[in-house]
Amino acid sequence: MTTTLDALLNEVRLPATAPRRFDVAAGLRRLAADARRRTPTTDIARAAQAGQRLGVVCRWVLNEPAVADHVAKIAEGPDRGPLTEEHLDVDGALAFACLLYLTRHPESAQFWWQLAAGAGSRAAAYCLHLHHLALGESKRAQHWFHQLTHSMADTAPPDAAFLEGLELFARYVRTNGSTALAPTCRLEHEVDRLAARTPGRSVIVARPDRQLVDRLQEFVADR
Repeated sequence: MTTTLDALLNEVRLPATAPRRFDVAAGLRRLAADARRRTPTTDIARAAQAGQRLGVVCRWVLNEPAVADHVAKIAEGPDRGPLTEEHLDVDGALAFACLLYLTRHPESAQFWWQLAAGAGSRAAAYCLHLHHLALGESKRAQHWFHQLTHSMADTAPPDAAFLEGLELFARYVRTNGSTALAPTCRLEHEVDRLAARTPGRSVIVARPDRQLVDRLQEFVADR
C-alpha cells in the first residue's frame, strides 16, 4: 500500500518552477478596484445622511420645553373623547412621532407624522421626507418635500438657505455631539409598554397615556 501511495504522489507532484516576482503596481491596482467596489454609492450615502439628520431633528423636537404639555393634549384619559383631526394637537403628534422614532418604532412614527402633516405641520412633512429618503424611497421622499415647500397650511415654507443650514448643523452634531438628549431608558420602557398593548401589530396607533406623559415631563425637567 505504501508503494502505491508513493507512486500516486509522484504522479501528481508539480514540476519545480522559478518563483514569480510579485507585481506591486498590479497589486495596488487590484486593491484600489476592490476599494471602489466597497465604497457606498451616492444613494446609500444620501440615505445614511438622511437618517442621521432625522435623528438630529427628532432630538430637537423632544427637547423642547413644552413638549410634555403638547403630548398631554393628545393623551387618552377618562375625560377625553376620540382623537379627531379637528382637535389634534399638531405639535403633540409631531413630538410623539419623534419619540417613537428615537425608541426604534419607525413605522409607528410614520403613522403619527402623517397625522401631524395632514393637519398642516411642515416639520412633520420634513421628518417624513427624511424618513423615506433614509429608506431609499425616493418618490415618497420627493412627495413630502413638495408638501413641505409648496402646498401646506398658511405658513411660509422654509427656504433653501434654511434647509442648507439645517444640513450643516446636522453635520456639526455628527462630529461634535449635541446637548439635546436622547430618550432615557424609562421613556423607552413606556413606549414599549404601549406597543405591547397592540400585540401582533407593527404600528402603534394607540394614543400616549398619562403615565408616558409623566415620564416625558421628568425627561424635560432633568435636562
